[in-house]
Amino acid sequence: MGKRSRIIAFILLVIIFASTIGGTSKNILNNIKLGLDLQGGFEVLYEVLPLKDGDEITSETVANTADALDKRINVIGVSEPNIQIEDGNRIRVQLAGVEDQEEARRLLSTEANLTLRDVNDEVRLDGSDIKAGTAQGTFDEYNNPIVSLQLKDREKFYNLTKELSTKPAPENTLVIWLDFEEGVDSYKEEVTKENPRFLSDPSVREPINSDGVQITGMQSIESAQNLASLLNAGALPVKLEEIYSTSVGAKFGQQALDKTVLAGIIGISVVFLFMLVFYRFPGFIAMITLSLYIYLILVIFDWMNGVLTLPGIAALILGVGMAVDANIITYERIKEEIKVGKPLRAAFQSGNKSSFLTILDANITTILAGIVLFIYGTSSVKGFATMLIISILTSFITAVWGSRLLLGLWVNSKVLNKKPHWFGVKKSEVKDIAENYDTLDLPTKFDNVNFVKNKNKFFVLSATLIVAGILILSIFRLNLGIDFVSGSRMEILSENSLKVATIQEQLEEVNLTSDEVVISGDNNEIAVIRFTEELSQEQIAETKAHFSELYGAEPNISTVSPIIGKELAQNAMIAVAIASIGIIIYVTIRFEWAMALAAVAALAHDAFFIVAVFSITRLEVDLTFIAAVLTIVGYSINDTIVTFDRLRENLHKKRRLKTEEDIEEAVNKSIRQTMGRSVNTVMTVVITVVALMVFGSQSILNFSIALLVGLISGTYSSVFIASQIWLVLKKRELKKKGTIETVKEKKKWSDEPQV
Repeated sequence: MGKRSRIIAFILLVIIFASTIGGTSKNILNNIKLGLDLQGGFEVLYEVLPLKDGDEITSETVANTADALDKRINVIGVSEPNIQIEDGNRIRVQLAGVEDQEEARRLLSTEANLTLRDVNDEVRLDGSDIKAGTAQGTFDEYNNPIVSLQLKDREKFYNLTKELSTKPAPENTLVIWLDFEEGVDSYKEEVTKENPRFLSDPSVREPINSDGVQITGMQSIESAQNLASLLNAGALPVKLEEIYSTSVGAKFGQQALDKTVLAGIIGISVVFLFMLVFYRFPGFIAMITLSLYIYLILVIFDWMNGVLTLPGIAALILGVGMAVDANIITYERIKEEIKVGKPLRAAFQSGNKSSFLTILDANITTILAGIVLFIYGTSSVKGFATMLIISILTSFITAVWGSRLLLGLWVNSKVLNKKPHWFGVKKSEVKDIAENYDTLDLPTKFDNVNFVKNKNKFFVLSATLIVAGILILSIFRLNLGIDFVSGSRMEILSENSLKVATIQEQLEEVNLTSDEVVISGDNNEIAVIRFTEELSQEQIAETKAHFSELYGAEPNISTVSPIIGKELAQNAMIAVAIASIGIIIYVTIRFEWAMALAAVAALAHDAFFIVAVFSITRLEVDLTFIAAVLTIVGYSINDTIVTFDRLRENLHKKRRLKTEEDIEEAVNKSIRQTMGRSVNTVMTVVITVVALMVFGSQSILNFSIALLVGLISGTYSSVFIASQIWLVLKKRELKKKGTIETVKEKKKWSDEPQV
């Protein structure tokens, strides 16, 4: 393939990419399902309990209950409900985009056990006496909404009405109940109330020779039709107890979507500009492959029929910063090869080959964290984990092979020969190849910094911060959200500024009190209220109606039972532990035990630092905080692995460590040679995180802050903690053995065909 044909091939590929993205993106975006946090809706976790004492809850019972709930959701008209059976006897229901959330919740949780009773509450007929599927919402002769039913046994109904018709009023009353509670409900008490719990109580004045029953007293034809559909769907064979619920108003969801998308556009645009300035032509190639990367992620998510959540969008934006990491590692390697005087084609091939394993090692550890998050996370966290895993896998297609293909066409065309400035390398930096310079001997901007000499200062600084963190944590403790301590949380959105005193007065109007009211937002338009108790379904309905009327937007309300709070806390600790163990095992296999131990010590340092910052700032700790910690665990190890990978190369060159100076020299050189890459990589991710913090939704602000703190701490620990701990361990090993043989070169499974 000649020079011109390669350039034409590049242009054609870019045109194909651009036209494909431009022509299909709109349909793909329209097809992707949005989670309830982006379009409004609610999620509820039910615990399935026996209807009567002594009844057994089997897997078949739970499955039948899930089917019954599915039928009821069809009545509501939600197009794509999500119903999942969890932990044997729990059912999670997610309804995104449902318009009347409270009516939907009522229809779901209603047992729909219809009974016809006398005034003494004795059952005379029940649901088993009704013909299946005969309930119908209609009008009577006076145009009043009613529900008509057909009975199985006309004679049985005739005998009942004949008996009642002989009794004086009010003994001749037939009371129709839905979900009568034994020991709680009573007709004689309810009949005196303005809004009684029974459906209707017609008086029977003569025998009825018919198999039809009418339920009167319906408020509207819609309520009559809903009740008819509920009865036709069938009574639940169990009781359902809400142990977790969250609801998001449509206005909240739309605002979160708009803000987070804007944050993504700004963050990604700045990353593109950063790559172009620092890496010149390869940076331009990175812009193309990153655009393809974003497109492919959305395509894959659409194919998977995945549900896009707010944390999922955050993971996509964050993933762009992480995907750039692979480009930066490769481009830095290519620049080093150019600097030692290699021809551009040889530099390109060597840089790609030597960077592959580093990229692979760095990303596998983040995938481990993502898998653990997916297994132990709840719905929104699972969305984040799914997007994180897809992002990492997709970055291999685009940032590794895609960049090689596109950049390789230009390199092999020879157009860029003797133009090192196109790669961000000055001509004065290029050595004569005859001097046999090794990339490990190249000068760096940090050659005057002795990182090893100052290791004790770093240890003292970190130890001081850790001790201070322990003291802070013991005094202030963490401000745990309802995810971990149970209770209820409400968010109110207003078009005007809010005040704590006003909110508390408005809460009293619905018989609620809270001392934990926090005002936030750019214009103090958001109020977050926490309650120590779980709000009941009735309280939630009343509160949402009250504040919707006041502010023109439904508030978000979440409730967590003590059982779920305890389980979430346990799962969070298990997730962090499993991710850490997985990383230890992987780093030990790929590197050595001393590096694994040093890496995990650095991870513990980072995780604790995030916890301490959240303790002193009193920021709320919820499930997204755990997602942030695990993401940092995976990301921080990336940085550490890059440093250790270079350290391993320097050790191979030495072959044998005879003195402490040999160890110190290897560590110093490795840190100096990777410092530029570490700074550039963390900058790209910090850019995206800051964009999320400044322009993104308030709902993920704490998540973004945790990521930012972790990123800064992770870069610091990779350079100043992990490598220095390895140094101390190796010095001790040297004292015992007298000499240390460096790790033998391992077979690289990255020797795939070059472009």
